[in-house]
Amino acid sequence: MEYHERPASFRQARLNPFDRGEEEEGGPPGGKIPSRDELRPELFSSKSRSQSLDRAMDLGLAEDHFSRPVVPVQGSFVASDIEQLKMAIEECKRLILELPEHSERQKDTVVKLIHLRLKLQELKDPEEDEPNLRVLLEHRFSKEKSKSVKQTCDKCSTIIWGLIQTWYTCTGCYYRCHSKCLNLINKPCVRSKVSHQSEYELSICPEIGLDRQDYRCAECRTPVSLRGVPSEARQCDYTGQYYCSTCHWNDTAVIPARVIHNWEFEPRKVCRSSMRYLALMIPRPVLKLREVNPLLFNFVEELVEIRKLRQDILLMKPYFITCKEAMEARLLLQLHDRQHFVENNDMYSLQDLIDISSGRLSCSLTEIHTTFAKHIKLDCDRCQAKGFVCELCKEGDILFPFDSHTSVCHDCSAVFHRDCFYDNSTTCPKCARMTERKHDDPPEPKDN
Repeated sequence: MEYHERPASFRQARLNPFDRGEEEEGGPPGGKIPSRDELRPELFSSKSRSQSLDRAMDLGLAEDHFSRPVVPVQGSFVASDIEQLKMAIEECKRLILELPEHSERQKDTVVKLIHLRLKLQELKDPEEDEPNLRVLLEHRFSKEKSKSVKQTCDKCSTIIWGLIQTWYTCTGCYYRCHSKCLNLINKPCVRSKVSHQSEYELSICPEIGLDRQDYRCAECRTPVSLRGVPSEARQCDYTGQYYCSTCHWNDTAVIPARVIHNWEFEPRKVCRSSMRYLALMIPRPVLKLREVNPLLFNFVEELVEIRKLRQDILLMKPYFITCKEAMEARLLLQLHDRQHFVENNDMYSLQDLIDISSGRLSCSLTEIHTTFAKHIKLDCDRCQAKGFVCELCKEGDILFPFDSHTSVCHDCSAVFHRDCFYDNSTTCPKCARMTERKHDDPPEPKDN
């Protein structure tokens, strides 16, 4: 029995050239297409097998693979289409291995294989009418419209094919997953943890050991082992606990405890939930360095410089909130990214410390400091009028509390030259006047 070339009409009608029981004109005797098992083995030389694989791919790609499958009322089932696509995919994979590497034909075959897999994925996960917003475990999932294929599902760790799959992203913690994985999620939104627990773990990698975790992932409780059987145990440098490969993708982040205690900014491997938590916490000013590690200011000169600039800005703030021009110009909004700088001088965010280490914060804050000082001392007459004259020497220019060569009385906030006023040995003239005035004024009579 010889195997004759099929007409083009047959290649467009059928996916699998080895299906039996189909009649066509010009086919083998009896109107039957022989199965692969019925053909003689010698007919399947490398050349004939390559031709048959080409037919399988052509048949698989002759259909519109990005359209919805139409199932007749009394026709075939989608399951049969899936089986046919699987067979065509296997034929493509076999041909890719046989073709010369980096050849044009091999590249074309790879492209065809991708198209076939996309079609198979579409048949397995048909698009449905999904709601645009879903709330689950404090997540607020928003339906995505992007067609990017470079996303990865945080639940099943597989690629999200944006062209043919529906997927969601949490607007709070940016957790993303397939629509089919939504009901399988067991991790609450990290943003809720940030809202209720705005504190860092300040112990360096507080490991408790796999035995304390019962040799299970700290998050999903999947069995893990350091030997990788049944699943590899990966340690999170932030929590010190061990996680499976589904919950720990070897993401890296700067660890707050290492920064505060060692002034170390090298990113370390963390689990997915810690990575999201640190990303949401990084702009929050929750680190009080004077309490956690006050000696850090003795070894990091940049911290001392930033602390002085912040102290000066706090001294400038009263000028701005009582100046109409400054309010109209919204000068204080130049620090809108670091509003805590105009509220206190001892709280830092992790982002502040990272920018101090890189030198970016010193440059930007010095520029803002210069702008503020220029407004008070040169541009605004009202702010200039609130300056001080040194009452001890009564010489020199107008003084302001944020000038580097001045000293300020802690009791009455009067400003003097630093060389003229010493906190412990010099008497403040303004304080002396106020004390004398209290003695001269008679006490007010009490009401009976």
